[in-house]
Amino acid sequence: MKQYDVLVIGAGPGGYVAAIRASQLGFKVGVVEREALGGICLNWGCIPTKALLKSAQVFEYISHSEDYGIKTKGAEVDFNATIKRSRDVAGGMSKGVQFLFKKNKIDAIMGSAYIKANRIVEVTDAGGKVETYTAKHVILATGARSRQLPGIEQDGKHIIGYREAMTLKTQPKSMVVVGSGAIGVEFAYLYAAIGTEVTIVEYQNRILPREDKDVSKEMAKIFKKKGIKLLTESQVLGVKTPKGGCSVEIKDLKKGSTSTLEADIVLSAVGVTPNTDNLGLENAGIKVERGIVQVDDYYQTSVQGVYAIGDIVKGPALAHVASAEGILCIEKIAGHDVEPLDYGNLPNCTYSVPEVASVGMTEDEAKEAGYELKIGKFPFSASGKASAAGAKEGFVKVIFDAKYGEWLGAHFIGANVTEMIAEVVTARKLETTGHEIIKAVHPHPTMSEAVMEAAAAAYDEVIHL
Repeated sequence: MKQYDVLVIGAGPGGYVAAIRASQLGFKVGVVEREALGGICLNWGCIPTKALLKSAQVFEYISHSEDYGIKTKGAEVDFNATIKRSRDVAGGMSKGVQFLFKKNKIDAIMGSAYIKANRIVEVTDAGGKVETYTAKHVILATGARSRQLPGIEQDGKHIIGYREAMTLKTQPKSMVVVGSGAIGVEFAYLYAAIGTEVTIVEYQNRILPREDKDVSKEMAKIFKKKGIKLLTESQVLGVKTPKGGCSVEIKDLKKGSTSTLEADIVLSAVGVTPNTDNLGLENAGIKVERGIVQVDDYYQTSVQGVYAIGDIVKGPALAHVASAEGILCIEKIAGHDVEPLDYGNLPNCTYSVPEVASVGMTEDEAKEAGYELKIGKFPFSASGKASAAGAKEGFVKVIFDAKYGEWLGAHFIGANVTEMIAEVVTARKLETTGHEIIKAVHPHPTMSEAVMEAAAAAYDEVIHL
């Protein structure tokens, strides 16, 4: 029975980051992974989707090149080459994690894990061979998978999840996307940009329902201009697949009426389900509620020496959150003086065109919390850099507490805004006020100076609007 100081189950952005940090701190580390190093994020999520989205954006640039004074003709999408590029990018990133494991002397154990009492872990490899391991500390980081809904169960051909959406053999002529969170919106943009007829069906009364209402309204306006059809306050009751296509039965929740929509493919993008089944958690005494592992502020489970991080614990299912949790968990194990993660200051990003980025409270949430607000909004149409780049869509919206100047939230929609949100996260971590943001000199011309301008607008000091 091989022994480790730390044994991590799952090699996604939570697990592999925790493993590397543990090795840096002098622990002997092993990582169990049943598929590929890097997990869903590197292989089937964050990275390959961004490669696909970039291809779609490049095609959009070429299609509108005359707006920039450049004439082109005959451009077309090579769908299979686009898919291949995405897979190659993912493969390269996974090899990068392999290199990091070797560099940090981390053992990669390929197989499916089953945890037993006393931190004993059985690993079954692809050939059915079982090896047994034990560790002083076991970290569960098994991630999540595409959520299945009754009536639209995924068959991998006609009704698909995000994995299949990245590896289709041919480009569909039409697609229904069920759900308009980050995954749904990103794939809707991707396929619409390369010529697929896309319809989004959303149960809530607006797309991107977790974002600020102004961002949702702006994205809806832009998507409609792109030709994407939006059916909000609508529910997919079921999908039939006659003759290879899809007949989607949709209920209008306001009117109560039903209709049928025909499409080549239905993409189910209604969230994720934690991978906590078939791990032996309950038998090992680890408390799980509705698939979520119960942990304390430092990710200790109900069993001493066993921890859980990432998509299988309470909180947003985001790669950067899992990584932060993994580092915090390991540093606590090592005896460092660490603070619990501030879940109120975690950035959310959607990588469509335009991009969306946010952190903190929405306007409605801040009002419900009883704050008196100062709200500033600066449109990119007033930004010199945005105009020069031909990216005038969207805005920066900032929300401050009127009494003390606390930065309560920020909501961006526009080009490259996912690169801009870190300023707000850092400023909020440092308890920066609105006036301090206004007085911090931002470079001109940049998209990021819109943050300063929006803060100035909140205090009636805006110059360029």
